[in-house]
Amino acid sequence: MKIVDVRCAIIADTPVVRVDCDNGLSGFGQIEDVREYRAEYVKQQVQFYRKFIVGLDPTDHQHVMVKINRFVGFKPWGSVVSAIDVALWDLLGKHFGLPVHKLLGGKVRDKVRVYNTNTGEPLKNYAPEDYYEVARKRKEHPYGFKIFKFGVGFHGGILDGVPESYYGTTLGGPHPSRGHLTESGLKYLVRCVEALRNALGDGVGLALDCGPGFSVPSAVKFSRAVEGFNILWLEDLITGDYTPYTEVKAYKIVRMKSTVPIHTGEQICTRYGFKELIEREAVDIIGPDPADCGGLSEIKWIAEYADLHQILIAPHSGFNGPIGLMASVHVTSTFPANFIAMEFPFAQNKIWWDGGIVKGLPQPLVEDGYVKVPEKPGLGIELDENIARKHVREGDEDFFETNAPK
Repeated sequence: MKIVDVRCAIIADTPVVRVDCDNGLSGFGQIEDVREYRAEYVKQQVQFYRKFIVGLDPTDHQHVMVKINRFVGFKPWGSVVSAIDVALWDLLGKHFGLPVHKLLGGKVRDKVRVYNTNTGEPLKNYAPEDYYEVARKRKEHPYGFKIFKFGVGFHGGILDGVPESYYGTTLGGPHPSRGHLTESGLKYLVRCVEALRNALGDGVGLALDCGPGFSVPSAVKFSRAVEGFNILWLEDLITGDYTPYTEVKAYKIVRMKSTVPIHTGEQICTRYGFKELIEREAVDIIGPDPADCGGLSEIKWIAEYADLHQILIAPHSGFNGPIGLMASVHVTSTFPANFIAMEFPFAQNKIWWDGGIVKGLPQPLVEDGYVKVPEKPGLGIELDENIARKHVREGDEDFFETNAPK
């Protein structure tokens, strides 16, 4: 059994990886959501890694991954390697006639709790009343989520619309601000959190995506100011989104001074990136992303190493649709008891959910905030090629052709 091809196509605005073998089997993975301007770059990266693994036996999974992990790094490189890893597990599951979770050691839970960050009701002006209305609507979602995460603080430049809210600098980019909170800025954020808690009520978990951008003193002040709202975690206060390093010492200081659990990790790549964060017990909860950290193999290792240090795990998900969702469900079903919940990856293009591109998804997809673990071989789902062809980007049509010997 040999790998004969690795390729990528943009299907319904999402990059999809396909790994073909000489026995006619194919495995699929989904690259983390990328903007259109990066689509060609991602495809070139897939071709870069292709030359290292074509001709290898995919049943020697670790050998295949060692070949490309030598060149892994901060996204989007980590995103591409992660997608190839997922495709390999899908392929192996189909080859052996087993669901991926059994290849990863076997599940310890039949359903996986997912948390919500977006259901299509965008925040308009980040005012407390806006948070209240959006939280109230999301609570009524038919998926029955029991954990919700909202961006608060420097996340997405939320404070830039609030005059004199922080001492600092407007940096530009996806997270355009960083600084030290003023008294009015701190009080404003507390009112927003209070509005969220009032809308969600008791019995619902509330997590806050906070940055990056807080100074250490501001992070400590903010964590103490929201103690009474029973916050599940404060995420990426110091570093995190689009930050290719982790301020371990700073997180350690904040964690020691906060009674609210501290969380980070969505941008960190491979187990080596998590080593110091875990060993120094700098956070209460880690949030590796299987779409960025190196795939299912790496996040499984990271989860178990965190458990040895009494650190919880609530994975982020940069996956942009059902292929990534089911990959995440398989691997988190095998996690130790330190698992809280994983992020549900709502695809920006609704065709992935409503257009029939993927066959075999659980029905209902999410029930009372949980996704059932599939039992069919591989990821337990299949691309409907007839439908997918209608949504493939021009120039990517050869994605559906096979190079396996006839």
